Amino acid sequence: MNINYTPEELAFRDEVRSFLEQQLPADIAAKVKGFRHLSKEDHQRWQRILSKQGWYATHWPSEYGGVDWSPVQKHIWDEESCRYGVPRSIPFGVNMVAPVIIKFGSEAQKQHYLPRILSGEDWWCQGYSEPGAGSDLASLKTRAVNHGDHYLVNGQKTWTTLGQHANMIFCLVRTNTEVKAQAGISFLLIDMDTPGITVRPIRTIDGGYEVNEVFFEDVKVPVENLVGEEDKGWTYAKYLLTYERTGLAGIGLSKAALSHLKALAGRVLKNGRPLIEDTTFSQRIAKIEIDLMAAGISNLRIIAAVEGGGMPGAESSMLKVRGTEIRQSINDLARRAIGPYALPFVEEELELDYDGEYLSDKDAAPLAPHYFNNRKLSIFGGSNEIQKNIVTKMILGL
Repeated sequence: MNINYTPEELAFRDEVRSFLEQQLPADIAAKVKGFRHLSKEDHQRWQRILSKQGWYATHWPSEYGGVDWSPVQKHIWDEESCRYGVPRSIPFGVNMVAPVIIKFGSEAQKQHYLPRILSGEDWWCQGYSEPGAGSDLASLKTRAVNHGDHYLVNGQKTWTTLGQHANMIFCLVRTNTEVKAQAGISFLLIDMDTPGITVRPIRTIDGGYEVNEVFFEDVKVPVENLVGEEDKGWTYAKYLLTYERTGLAGIGLSKAALSHLKALAGRVLKNGRPLIEDTTFSQRIAKIEIDLMAAGISNLRIIAAVEGGGMPGAESSMLKVRGTEIRQSINDLARRAIGPYALPFVEEELELDYDGEYLSDKDAAPLAPHYFNNRKLSIFGGSNEIQKNIVTKMILGL
């Protein structure tokens, strides 16, 4: 997708490129481009660099340490970041709970938590899904009973991404069982070091350890850690999810992955000629590229629509569906392009943190765990089936 940038926007793009060329650690960029595992320290090191530059919280108001970028500047940053191999920001703090705190939190919560998110002092995870309450999130059963100066929390959360690294978790909890499901939920901020919290790992299909179960047994949470009003958490949860779903579209990531796919197809031979010259394969690439261009324009339109403090609406659900489908299609074509090299030749190659020598093509080998891991894209953040229901109801009025 080509955009006719203004001279000011071109100057900003040059500034971004100069910053990334000088400040992005080469070892981190190599891991990102090679689909390798990033450690907690890798993420924290890059966050410190971004925070020093003042470019970490690109979706926050400037009064809280955010960046006053236009929609086009945000687009430029996303595109250039993916092209250079910048790690995706861990979204739970900066892009998910922070907007909720900024809009609905108390002044004390803003003063305490926002600086700690910027500095990296707090690593957040998300306590939404439960066994039996995934896309049907309103059926959650984790209870929080108000005891005056504190809540007592009991229950279980699952699929808690990177919870093994977190010291804070934002949770949806049931505080009222006498009303309809959505009306009895509250939004709590919980210290992961509180007695009664247990974190257990879940191994995923790619062999990695990315998600967890989190158990709460008589966990005491101060009442001042309630965001907004009691029993109003469903409103805050929906607000947060619109930000998550817009981010899940991954337009910049798809562009970088598509470039990698084209390069791969240019090296792989079919009947003695580069695979990219095969009519069927090139048509598949062209279809993805057209879909990606359309999604990119929609992404820009949605970002522009919320400029000035608004929030994405059901359009974010459309973007989540198309964006994740595109990313999975690129993964699938890359897998098809390398054929038998998509198979891991030793079990350890499925491990996200595997740093040994690969027996297969070095560009191809990491694609197996990457392909498996990205099957989740159309499920988390509210499954694509649920997103289609939202679009049907909120946009089409059916």
